Amino acid sequence: MRVAEDHDPGQITGIPNPERPMTFQIHALSPAPFADLFGLSDAELAARNARRVVVDAKPGAPCRVSLRDAELGETVLLANHVHLDAASPYRASHAVYVRAGVEQADPAPGEVPAMIARRDLSLRALDGDGMIVDAALMPGSKTAETLGRMLAAPHVVEVHLHFAARGCYAARATRA
Repeated sequence: MRVAEDHDPGQITGIPNPERPMTFQIHALSPAPFADLFGLSDAELAARNARRVVVDAKPGAPCRVSLRDAELGETVLLANHVHLDAASPYRASHAVYVRAGVEQADPAPGEVPAMIARRDLSLRALDGDGMIVDAALMPGSKTAETLGRMLAAPHVVEVHLHFAARGCYAARATRA
């Protein structure tokens, strides 16, 4: 892995490997499902299983829309997000932080945002039925290598990245 010179310095990219031709695309969440939440009162947020949080540590509040850590003192929302809406025993939702007014990140193929690369991860490879067919627990610095391996399997449709310590959904990856 190396820091991409032609991209934002907060991003890291995998070095191409001819023995691993499969590359990946990491997908951030769209801001649209969260946009209306920012105008709600704390009571209204609580009724929707969400909370307004002032960031008191960095890194500490990784935004799933911008794929960047929120800044100290910034107000973010902590909301529940259904990330695997499948008719499967693995149907799942978990907490995500989102920041107001940020653009949806669009990392280049093979690029791993620093927010992901600096944390321990659990990667879960899913087939077309939403069943976990492979999984790995690893440091974020191994993300590119592990995604390449998982997505090389023809039955894998996507890989969900989770932060290992709390299990929170981080992002989704597909073949590029």
